[in-house]
Amino acid sequence: MITLQRRQLVGHDILLARHGNHISAMRVDRSNDRVVALLDDGSLDSAPNLITPGLQLPQTVRSVLREDWKLLGAWVGMAALMGGLMTAAAVVLGTTADPAILDALSAYNAY
Repeated sequence: MITLQRRQLVGHDILLARHGNHISAMRVDRSNDRVVALLDDGSLDSAPNLITPGLQLPQTVRSVLREDWKLLGAWVGMAALMGGLMTAAAVVLGTTADPAILDALSAYNAY
C-alpha cells in the first residue's frame, strides 16, 4: 500500500553527527543511494541512506514517479493521442456530414 509520506534521508543525519558545522554542502547521490558532503577543508565524505539493506521505506510521490515514469508517460501519450483522434473525428464529422444528420444526432435521447 502506498502511504506517500516524505522520505527521511538517514545519510544527512550520519554526516551531521560525524562532522557537525564543518560541512559546506551536501548532495544526494541517488544512483549509489548515498549522501555526499563537502567539508570545510575540501575533502569529501559520504554516508548510506539506508540503515539496513532490506529496509522498506514508505513510498513518496517522487519515488513512485521516478520508478514508473515510463508507464505514466505511455498513459499520458495514449490519452493525448485519443484526445487528438476524438477532436479530429468531431471536426471531420462537423464539416462533412449532412446538416439533417447532425440535427438528428444532437436531438436523439440515449436513454
